[in-house]
Amino acid sequence: MKRPTRPAPPLKFDMSSAHPNRLGADFDGEGTNFPLFSENATRVELCLFDETGQTQTHCLDLPSYEGGIWYGYLPGIREGQTYGYRVHGPHAPEEGHRFNPNKLLIDPYARELRGDLIWDDALFGYPIGGDDLELDPRDSAPFMPKAVVVDPAFDWEADKALRHRWQDTVIYEAHVKGLTMRHPGVPEEDRGTFKGLASPAVIDHLKAIGVTAIELLPIHGFLNDRHLIEKGLSNYWGYNTLSFFAPYRPYTKSGSMREVKRAIKRFHDAGIEVILDVVYNHTCEGNEKGPTLSFRGIDNASYYLLSPEAKRHSFDTTGTGNTLNVAHPMVLRMVMDSLRYWVEVMHVDGFRFDLASTLGREPEGFERGGTFFAAIRQDPVLSMVKLIAEPWDIGEGGYQVGGFPWPFREWNDKARDDLRAFWRRDPGLIGDVSQRLLGSPVQFSHSHRPATSSVNFIAAHDGFTAWDLVSYDEKHNEANGEDNRDGHSHNLSHNLGAEGPTDDPGILEARLRRVKAMLATLFLSQGVPMILAGDEFGQSQQGNNNAYCQDNEIAWLDWEEARDELIRAVADLAEFRKADGGISRARFAVGPDAVQHDTPVATWLHPAGREMEEGDWNEGELRLFALRLDLPRGRDLLVVLNAGDDGDFALPEGEWRLKIDTSRERIACDEPALGTLPVGWQSVMVLVAAEEAD
Repeated sequence: MKRPTRPAPPLKFDMSSAHPNRLGADFDGEGTNFPLFSENATRVELCLFDETGQTQTHCLDLPSYEGGIWYGYLPGIREGQTYGYRVHGPHAPEEGHRFNPNKLLIDPYARELRGDLIWDDALFGYPIGGDDLELDPRDSAPFMPKAVVVDPAFDWEADKALRHRWQDTVIYEAHVKGLTMRHPGVPEEDRGTFKGLASPAVIDHLKAIGVTAIELLPIHGFLNDRHLIEKGLSNYWGYNTLSFFAPYRPYTKSGSMREVKRAIKRFHDAGIEVILDVVYNHTCEGNEKGPTLSFRGIDNASYYLLSPEAKRHSFDTTGTGNTLNVAHPMVLRMVMDSLRYWVEVMHVDGFRFDLASTLGREPEGFERGGTFFAAIRQDPVLSMVKLIAEPWDIGEGGYQVGGFPWPFREWNDKARDDLRAFWRRDPGLIGDVSQRLLGSPVQFSHSHRPATSSVNFIAAHDGFTAWDLVSYDEKHNEANGEDNRDGHSHNLSHNLGAEGPTDDPGILEARLRRVKAMLATLFLSQGVPMILAGDEFGQSQQGNNNAYCQDNEIAWLDWEEARDELIRAVADLAEFRKADGGISRARFAVGPDAVQHDTPVATWLHPAGREMEEGDWNEGELRLFALRLDLPRGRDLLVVLNAGDDGDFALPEGEWRLKIDTSRERIACDEPALGTLPVGWQSVMVLVAAEEAD
C-alpha cells in the first residue's frame, strides 16, 4: 500500500455534530459521522484512503466512546471517501479476543466496497503455518477492499413496495450473473450485472411466464475462498458474506449501489417483486484459523458464537466454520438494521433466510419464539415484507420444516422429494403426494398458519435442475475438483434410458413429459410455487448438482438451447393458476366431513370414479388418481395425475371441460369431457365443471 508522499492536510473531529445513534458512515451533506461498535476494544483508528483505496491519507483515533460504540464526526468528508478501521484491544485468543491493529478492517455497515480482496498471508491475524495463539504483525491494508462513504439520495419517483398477496405469488429463483451471461437479448457489456438483470429482455420473459417475484441468490458483498481461487474456481453462489449492507461490486457495471436501485425500480415498474437470499447465520471469516477481515478483528467475542468449552474456538452450526451471534443485542441490531436498510433504502420486497434454523438457536436449542423471530415479528417495517425460511441447518435439532412462526413461509423439501419420487414412478406415494397437493397440512396447518406457508419447489440452486432430474441417474461434479465426492447423492432422479444428453426421440419425449408433469404438479398444489431459473426451458448443468463454484457455462443459463414447448407450458400453468383463483387460496382445503365456511373441500378419486378407500392408499402400484376441489364461490376443479402408463379415468357425474393436458405440445386447451377420460402416460390433466367454465 502506498503511503502519502507529503503530509495530508490535518483533519479534526467536530464533536458537536458527532453521535453514536446510527451505525455506519453517515454523510449529512457537509461531513460524515463514523461510528463503530466494539465493546471489548480499547482504541479504534479510522483510516482514510485516496479515491483508489490504495494510498492512506489519514489515520485518526475515534475520540468518543459510548455504550460500546466508538464515534466521531469529520467535516468535509464526502461521498466517495474510502476508509477502514484498525481496532486495538487484548490479543487473548483463549478468552475469545483476537484484536490485531495491524489488520485493516471493513466497517460492518459499509454501503459500498471498492477494490478486490487479494489473498495474502497478511490477511490472517496469526502467522500462517504457526499457532493461532500468536499475533501476526504484517499490515493487511494493501490487500483489503475499502469501505466507501455513500450518499443514499435517489429519486424513486413514488416507487413503493408491491406487496403481492402470497396466494398470487410465483417465485423465480435466479442468479444475477448466471441469468444474464448468455442471454442474447442482453447487451454483452451489461451481462452479469444488475443493469443486464433489469433489461427488457429479461423482464419481458419473466412477465410472459407469470413470475411475480424474482428471488436473487446472495448479492451482499462476499468473498471468493482462497482454496477455490487456487483451483481456478470461485464462490459462484455467494453464500460467504463479507458485508451485509454493500452489494457485491462485480454485479454492478458502475460500481454504485444506485445501479441496484435502478434495477429494483424497473422490476417494480413491471409488477415484479425483488426478494433477496440473505446469509445472516455466518460470515466469510471461517473459524479461528480464517482471515481477519472485519467482525473477528472488531470484536470476535461479540460477533461470533464461541465454543462454550474453549473460547479459542468458533462454535459452528452452519458447516462454514463460524456462527453469527444474533443473540447479542448489538449483533441482532446489525442484522435488523441491514434488513431495514434493504427495505427502506433499497426498496426490496422480502428475504429468504439461508439456514434460518441457526437464527432461531437459543441456549436450549431452536426456539420458534426466539429473539430473532420475535424482533422481526414486532418490527413495523420487516413484518410487512415477504419472509421465507430455509428451515434447517446442520446442527442438532436443526431440521425444522413447519416449525417457524407466522408470518414466515418455508422452503418445503418434503414436497420436493415426494413430487420427484412420485414422477420417477416410485411405488406407494399417492398418499404423500395428496398431502403435497394440499400444501402439506401436517407440517403447516397449525398455529393459525395459512396454506401459503409452504413454498413448494421441484428444484433449487442446490441440487439437480429439473431437466437434469430426468437426464442423470448420478451426480457429475468432477469439475468441482473434489473427485465427485461433494454434493448429495439422494437426488431422486432417473435418466429415462441414457445418462446425459441424447438424440433418442423416445427418451427426449419421455423427459419432456416428465418435466411438464412435475412443473404442473408444482403449479397445481396449494402453497407458493417457486421455479429455478432455467427450469422453464430445460436448463442443464451437465449433471452437476453442486455448482456453487462454477462461474462458467456449467451454471450460466443457456438461452440458445431453450425449449419453447416448456416455456409455453409454464406460461399456461401460471395463467391457469392466476385465473382459477381456487388452487392458490390461503385457506387449507378440508375433507367432506369437515366443511367450513369459505373453505375448499377436497375429495380424492380412484380411476374407477369412486372416492378413494383406505385400501386404495396402500396399493403400491397405483399411480393414477385425482383430486376434486369444490370451491365456494368458484369453479369445481378436477386435477388428475398419472405417473404410470396410459390409463382411463371415470369422470364424476356432470359435464366437465378439459383445461390443461400436459401430454400435449400446447398444454392449455378448452374442450368438453365426460364419461371416461383417456389419461396419457406421465401426464397431468385439469378439468373444471362445465357450468362454471366460462
